[in-house]
Amino acid sequence: MNIILNHIQIQQKINRLGHQIIENCFEEPIIYIGGICGNGYLLAKKLGGIISSSSNQEVIVFEINVDKEEPWNHDISLGLKESDLKNAFIFIVDDVLNSGKTMQYALIKILERPTKSIKTVALVDRTHRRYPIKADFVGLSLSTTLKERVEIELNDFESKAFLV
Repeated sequence: MNIILNHIQIQQKINRLGHQIIENCFEEPIIYIGGICGNGYLLAKKLGGIISSSSNQEVIVFEINVDKEEPWNHDISLGLKESDLKNAFIFIVDDVLNSGKTMQYALIKILERPTKSIKTVALVDRTHRRYPIKADFVGLSLSTTLKERVEIELNDFESKAFLV
């Protein structure tokens, strides 16, 4: 197990991502941040806190529930009324972007409603795409082998990202 980001580095990257999001949509009165279940949702809540404390924008954080192994086999649900996303400025957040599968299926669900804009955010981008998705905002881009996995533990005191 190889640590690639320690707690302080993760906090710095989350802080930078939050400020990049503000710079990207400073004219929007309301932004929606959808975190993919698990660490993506935890990351979305952290980003929402940074944005709320650093801007006057209303931030609505919601969870995107998707089966990460077989998203085509299960319904994808959102932690808010889907009608709330009509003409919204939305960020989809996940901790690690690997093949793009989970993010792609989350995007498909959100595209069931007309939106103003959709951007993607990943703490770590592994760049092993099998699906046509890219991260608009990235904490760390990392070249790995296909056999290696990136795992992230997010909490308030001892977060870390490591290569397995």
